[in-house]
Amino acid sequence: MTYSVRPLRRPSRLAPGARVAVVAPSGPVPEERLESGLDVLRGWGLDPVVAPHVLDRHGEFAYLAGTDADRAADLQGAWCDPSVDAVLCARGGYGAQRMIDLLDWDAMAAAGPKVLVGFSDITVLHEAFANRLGLATLYGPAAAVVDFIKNARAQEHLKATLFAPESVCTIPSTGSALVPGRARGVTLGGCLSLLAADTGTPHARASARGGLLCLEDVGEQTYRLDRYLTQLLRAGLFDGVRGVLLGSWTACEPHERVRALLLDRLGGLGVPVVEEFGFGHCEGALTIPFGVSAELDADAGTLTLDEPALR
Repeated sequence: MTYSVRPLRRPSRLAPGARVAVVAPSGPVPEERLESGLDVLRGWGLDPVVAPHVLDRHGEFAYLAGTDADRAADLQGAWCDPSVDAVLCARGGYGAQRMIDLLDWDAMAAAGPKVLVGFSDITVLHEAFANRLGLATLYGPAAAVVDFIKNARAQEHLKATLFAPESVCTIPSTGSALVPGRARGVTLGGCLSLLAADTGTPHARASARGGLLCLEDVGEQTYRLDRYLTQLLRAGLFDGVRGVLLGSWTACEPHERVRALLLDRLGGLGVPVVEEFGFGHCEGALTIPFGVSAELDADAGTLTLDEPALR
């Protein structure tokens, strides 16, 4: 039986007064940025609550927000709290892979669907939530990063997705088609290096067959991007993919060089490929829902969702 990416359950949209939990599954969170992010959320009429270990620092590894067990407990506790309507990640960084196998997926499935928002290292959780919970998620700004705190476009697009998702069913790119054409499929993806690191793990999909694969990354040299793409090609992730959306490549090498690599590695797939969709590690990052059916029009540079990201 051939595996194919299928639409996932969509959580309910938020309304003023909704309680949202902020967690830190990966890297450490600066307190002043957290407070600024909470102020933004309160300004939207939300009721943000901070998980107990969000401001922790690991005693030995400074790149982790506390111990693996505590980070996992925070995420699971927030998800299983019936008063919480959404879980927002404070930042990415690194560490989700270290704690993901400590989660009780049966308990989280029993808690029912709710909104998950995050990007970068949270790619690992997006994949796991799709595979273990069958749940659509939002690849969007983290609550304690500078882009969310200071950039109006990032704030407004996430806010619209959360409160009025029908208003952002068409997501435009500012770039061009590397490979023209139209394609229909289900959105998935995230940070390229994390998708490569997740390959072969229990929570990762083996194939993007039937999917519209969204890719972006930050701070990587071209040969490393080449390595990640080649690994995923050899592992079969691109087998049967319907189309590819490319986000930001911030702090990578000059875009002409990155574009040449992307065309070299992806141009032979025979599917539409569109660049500069404005999601990921860029200023004013847009929110991309994963797990929803959509149409990619490479020539027009648009992604049009069949249904709003949230019910």
